[in-house]
Amino acid sequence: MKKIIIAAATIMMASVVSFAQTDSSLVEQYCQVIATPGLLSNRVTIDIDFGEQKNYWKDERLRTYNGKLKKFNTIIDALNFMGKEGWNFINAYPVKMANTEIYHFAFRKLVSKAVLQEGEVVRF
Repeated sequence: MKKIIIAAATIMMASVVSFAQTDSSLVEQYCQVIATPGLLSNRVTIDIDFGEQKNYWKDERLRTYNGKLKKFNTIIDALNFMGKEGWNFINAYPVKMANTEIYHFAFRKLVSKAVLQEGEVVRF
């Protein structure tokens, strides 16, 4: 009888501990795609801002899954990439500086709290 009670108590404790470790609530994460036109060409420079602190000593440019530098052909190529990675488009707006317009595209993604750690930023 004692063995049955101990086994039942062990199973109940294991289920409580495993339930406490999973947090399935979702948190909104935001990012911004910034498209800056080139000076003397038709090409654009794409920058993706995830809200993290910039480190000028470390190369933090976007890379593919195999480690190669990710380059975009057009703004639409960058927006399609963000959609494939699960980011949802929110809004777009231009900012006029001198004689050029810099386009900003805001995105949102729902991420479970279990994926996030304290102060961590979701990139992809």
